[in-house]
Amino acid sequence: MSDTEPSPADILPAAKQATRLRVMLVEDSLVVRELLRHIVGRDPRLEVVAAVASGEEALAALPNVRPDVISMDIRLPGIDGLETTRRIMAERPTPIVVIADSVEDSSLRISMNALRAGALSVVEKPVATTNAGYDAVSAEICTQLRIMAEVPVIRRRPIGSEWAGRRASNVSASSLAAPQPPSDAASVLAIAASTGGPPALARVIGGLPDGFPLPVLVVQHMGAAFMEGFASWLNGVVSLPVKLAADGERAEPGHVYVAPGDRHLEWAPGGNLRLSDAAPVGGQRPAATVMFSSVARHAGARGVGALLTGMGEDGATGLLDMRRAGAQTVAEHESTAVVFGMPAAAIRLSAATAILPLDRVAPHLVRLALPGLAAADTYI
Repeated sequence: MSDTEPSPADILPAAKQATRLRVMLVEDSLVVRELLRHIVGRDPRLEVVAAVASGEEALAALPNVRPDVISMDIRLPGIDGLETTRRIMAERPTPIVVIADSVEDSSLRISMNALRAGALSVVEKPVATTNAGYDAVSAEICTQLRIMAEVPVIRRRPIGSEWAGRRASNVSASSLAAPQPPSDAASVLAIAASTGGPPALARVIGGLPDGFPLPVLVVQHMGAAFMEGFASWLNGVVSLPVKLAADGERAEPGHVYVAPGDRHLEWAPGGNLRLSDAAPVGGQRPAATVMFSSVARHAGARGVGALLTGMGEDGATGLLDMRRAGAQTVAEHESTAVVFGMPAAAIRLSAATAILPLDRVAPHLVRLALPGLAAADTYI
């Protein structure tokens, strides 16, 4: 039997799948496919129900296999992982975890676009079992497959120009030529997200027009190996310049600073950025709570915070610190959040002064940054 065809062992009897989450592996390399089969097979909560070598095979097998979650390679023969993701989300929506090479730029760009097309997360591709990081990568793959299998997904039409970051803003460029806001106006915007975050951040930051008067700090939960590629991708889909934050750097208005992998990002006195190797908070580094709390301490009522889609509760207590300091705070509404975990935690704490669906977040942030542009949002 050829490497491109699933063997009889690749599709398992339904009776064996009753108590486990059903996983389809899509990977063109036989070596990596078997490694993934081994990794997933060791987890008693997961069951490999299909292992295929191309997007075409995945699409053909999907109606019969009916997996709970799909592990998706990006660089596939024929249609690639991005197009396969688009078709799955348009035809038979299924949670997808992208397995990506963390050091290959074009693969990273495709992976980020797959997230915009409906994939839920990106994890690092495993290497040989003798590699020092093998156990950590293996554990993360299984964790992501288990978590994402439980995320409800909806039918998605193909992503088009409406998701292009360099789109016209709801606020015209001429609006930003007005006199600078008074000195007691907002001085910094901090945004955080986790699961489902890359497309949400592209939507929100892409809605901030050229000339936006505040520096923008971003925490996105993602593997450390992917952060440079994520920042580069985001820079290509929004109009504001985006880069990884550097320790001691002075934050400039209209620039976006992304927390690098495995380091906390903080707002320091004088408008400088501080990176920290301090212990994880709530299991996260970078942690949204660390960023938000630093804005509360050093910007007070002049801070603006937004907490978007994400698993868990990171950011909720930090956003509460901001609100108690007099800052304006936003939590994404349940109707648009891919995972309503982090925003829900903030809402339970009454940490958000506004609860808004994703499309209304950017216009609201612009009004906070430039008071008087338009009437305030009606809070939900």
